[in-house]
Amino acid sequence: MIDPLSLPIEPGCYLFSDDEGTIIYVGKAKNLRRRVSSYFSRHDLDPKTRNLVAAIAGLDFIVTDTEVEAFILENTLIKKHQPKYNIDLKDSKSYAYIHVTDEPYSRIHVARGPDGNGRYYGPFVSARERDDLIRLLKTTFGLRSCRRLPRRACLRAHIGSCTAPCTGDISEDDYQERVRRAEAVLKGDITGLIRILREEMAASAGRQEYEQAMELRDQIAALEGLRERQHVDRQKTYNEDIVNYIVSDGTVFLMLFNVCRGSLAGKHEYTFDETEGFLEEFLARYYADHEPPEEVILPEPVADAVVGYLSHLRGGRVRAVVPQRGEKKNLLDLVRKNVEIGFFGDRIKLDELKRRLHLPDLPVTIECFDISHLSGTAMVGSMVRFLWGKPDKRNYRRFAIRTVEGVDDFAAIAEVVRRRYSRLQKEGGELPDLIIVDGGKGQLAAAGAVLRELGVSVPVAAIAKREEEIFVPGFTHPLPLDRNEKASLFVQEIRDEAHRFAITYHRNLRKKTMAP
Repeated sequence: MIDPLSLPIEPGCYLFSDDEGTIIYVGKAKNLRRRVSSYFSRHDLDPKTRNLVAAIAGLDFIVTDTEVEAFILENTLIKKHQPKYNIDLKDSKSYAYIHVTDEPYSRIHVARGPDGNGRYYGPFVSARERDDLIRLLKTTFGLRSCRRLPRRACLRAHIGSCTAPCTGDISEDDYQERVRRAEAVLKGDITGLIRILREEMAASAGRQEYEQAMELRDQIAALEGLRERQHVDRQKTYNEDIVNYIVSDGTVFLMLFNVCRGSLAGKHEYTFDETEGFLEEFLARYYADHEPPEEVILPEPVADAVVGYLSHLRGGRVRAVVPQRGEKKNLLDLVRKNVEIGFFGDRIKLDELKRRLHLPDLPVTIECFDISHLSGTAMVGSMVRFLWGKPDKRNYRRFAIRTVEGVDDFAAIAEVVRRRYSRLQKEGGELPDLIIVDGGKGQLAAAGAVLRELGVSVPVAAIAKREEEIFVPGFTHPLPLDRNEKASLFVQEIRDEAHRFAITYHRNLRKKTMAP
């Protein structure tokens, strides 16, 4: 059964498959849960989409860091799987690359795909940013843009934006050095290149070659202005696999991403019992049936014998890399993020909340209360319910405050908490594992007093908006939680949902009051 609510709210790509396991559609989304849910909740689907939904038997997804990366990944997956319901996308043009030709005086230009000689950089989603970048590189380094070398200097040569190799004013070696520097920018090494240029500028000035020093100065200025440029995935000349995992309760949850020349080509998921040396055993068994790539990115080192075995299988050297920073570390973290979401969903947030709030049990069910009013008028209360870390909207509740006059948030919280749990007791309903109230120590005390009065023994906490501080009974000061750590962010997410629900109800009441 397809459960769209099990998907994360992250950007990424989703893959629908039929009952035979064939990929029939690949899509991208800024919010995976919302986008996939729309297929099964809307009733105004066009005939093609209705046929697609009727054929869906399986769902897979891959989380990305940004929507742009999802865009690029979608294009790659469509080209690989050729899904029947992606006809329009499948037949559309590819994303553009920047191509540096392999000839004596290399040309830099836009190409639709890496299908010729030379080096390719990209792909680029934004045509504007791509064109701005290539224009800057041509001008900064004086690179030609003509298809064929003309017999005489063109306008770009006359205005000084091209070194004019057609006239013989620059040697092939000097020109190709400029090309290498432009490619360093395309590979992302702007800082290293700026350092080299500054050294050369200082040397030129020391030799009183002021014209050369000024040219280098202008190049440095242009490169420094490029630091905030579009993200470009360089077209690598080798393939790599990225492996990461999480161990939980004696079980290994592992994902392996296949990256082909800079583009994600596949994702594999595995679960198996934790044993000593399980990572090395997994690598040996997996690559016995799959050709090892030139590079394997791992979360921890493995024995030299394992690397030697992989090199033997490939018939060439295999590098096992354990990155600590940079692009490869980011890729490793992204695979772990997919492990967290793909295997555990929101379980990790619940575990962290239990640990940081010192709860006796995992907070599978959480209820959160908020009060909304305008200077004491149209005062309302809201309660939202989260089940296994996800909103359980069927069990949301709203309250019109009955017993409180004026501005008294403490009394209002007391009223809605009393109404909620006295009714649950009367109906024999199931109590939550954690109660959260929006506010500080005052709201916490008011809610706690009501719970003790009712004999409800459920952990309760409060979150104050200004500093996002979390309070629990028995402590004068807030818990030592950083507002950006996982447990705090989860509580904020729940509180924000309660606030949204309260505000919506409050506005609706005001509209009814103001209606003629």
